[in-house]
Amino acid sequence: MLEERALDVGVHDRSGFDCGVPELNDYVTRFAEQHRRKGISTPFVLVNTDAPREILGYYCLSAAQVDATELRENTRSKLPRYPVPCFRLGRLAVHQRLQGQGIGKLLLACAVDRCLKAGSDVAAYALIVDAKDENARQFYEHYGFTPFASAPMTLYLGLGE
Repeated sequence: MLEERALDVGVHDRSGFDCGVPELNDYVTRFAEQHRRKGISTPFVLVNTDAPREILGYYCLSAAQVDATELRENTRSKLPRYPVPCFRLGRLAVHQRLQGQGIGKLLLACAVDRCLKAGSDVAAYALIVDAKDENARQFYEHYGFTPFASAPMTLYLGLGE
């Protein structure tokens, strides 16, 4: 059974993770735990409960804010004219051998669910993501994310509408 967990460097084998993108591999190996300790972002991993050391995929969340003028007009008109609180999906990566099997969709759903649950205690208008390339942008748009008005590679998904 697949299970999402907070990254635990004592349990999860970070060095065995390979998504095919050196920067994303390097992040989970070298920086994810540092960022967690410093309060920069919180990494979550997807594992199989039968083999909990192997990281199948991961994502990171952090707090953010966005100037409402960056959002689309139909959204902007409903918001105050000062920065609104959001969550940021900092990274999302799937192990190379599992790509194309719905793991990215599952990780995204876990991230949105986590934001919705946190939103009951801490207000946040949207989940923001910076797509690293055109394929990533299309992935996020497929799941309902909307590009920023002036930065089409930065997208948002409203959480409370």
